Amino acid sequence: MATQSTTEAQTHSNGTPPSIPPSIAGDNRKVALITGITGQDGSYLTEFLLAKGYEVHGLIRRSSNFNTARLDHIYVDPHNSSKARMKLHYADLSDASSLRRWVDSILPDEVYNLAAQSHVAISFEIPDYTADVVGTGALRLLEAVRLAPKPIRYYQAGSSEMFGSTPPPQSESSPFHPRSPYAAAKVAAHWYTVNYREAYDLFACNGILFNHESPRRGENFVTRKITRAVGRIKVGLQTKLFLGNLSASRDWGFAGDYVEAMWLMLQQEKPADYVVATEESHTVEEFLVEAFGYAGMDWKDHVVIDKRYFRPAEVDSLKGDSSKARCELKWKPKVGFKELVKMMVENDIEMAKKEKVLVDAGYRDPQQQP
Repeated sequence: MATQSTTEAQTHSNGTPPSIPPSIAGDNRKVALITGITGQDGSYLTEFLLAKGYEVHGLIRRSSNFNTARLDHIYVDPHNSSKARMKLHYADLSDASSLRRWVDSILPDEVYNLAAQSHVAISFEIPDYTADVVGTGALRLLEAVRLAPKPIRYYQAGSSEMFGSTPPPQSESSPFHPRSPYAAAKVAAHWYTVNYREAYDLFACNGILFNHESPRRGENFVTRKITRAVGRIKVGLQTKLFLGNLSASRDWGFAGDYVEAMWLMLQQEKPADYVVATEESHTVEEFLVEAFGYAGMDWKDHVVIDKRYFRPAEVDSLKGDSSKARCELKWKPKVGFKELVKMMVENDIEMAKKEKVLVDAGYRDPQQQP
């Protein structure tokens, strides 16, 4: 497992990171630093950059539980220096000193700030933490990039949630009207990035990404919650799925497509901000119909509305206008809505089958799902 050989959290006994040359392999390949590398987007971006010959460094938070499952398939022990082109280091967006040390040690060509407390509903429960990590955390990283001894290109992960109650379609010129602590913190990070670009001439870009999903999506996000439930219901491990607002409409794309847009932003001659979206919008109910239908079931037989899952302030409709990205970056999504849902349902049915084997053998508790 990726976490079991954590010389990736390389630190000398005096608490300072070791000196890391611009390229561990000693060649001229590009070097990227990714925060949030263990997340959905971080794992896809890492795969994308490794395929392009990059050396990739990721910053991870210390945890008592292993949290690198999305990277296990591409992890190489750092002792195998000739093959290990991805390395992990301990740091935190709440700790400016750790960010500064690693930026100065690694001296990356590109920094991708993907780390966040990214769950909208949970941001209402932990607003202070969300603001600190999502908003001020971006400022800390921008400052580390600004003070680095070489020019570094910086990507800030924005969110369609920043538009909030602004009517669709939303583009780069649409006003922000955030409806959650998470969205408000993302707006702060967006303007910090713009400010550092204008004040210090940093090559800094905001990617305003609309909802992007995949089989690697966290299981407490509504799309993955649905497809995970479809799999478990299909094999008899679950009977009910509890959800909130089914009329909320979102522009859902495939995360694997969207990381290409991130990279393309940092390859341009001049920095700019871009909306990344499919330009199609679907409701949660439509997602349910597609997901349950693909598995040969009727969602109405299993879904229960629970008011606990309604947000204090709802965002009714998000639909992006990505014409700027399509024109300037030559980017467009490859995976459509139906294909995305199919991909996620197939993955989660197979996962549920494996889970059922363990449950039937008495090695796992079915978690008392109703």
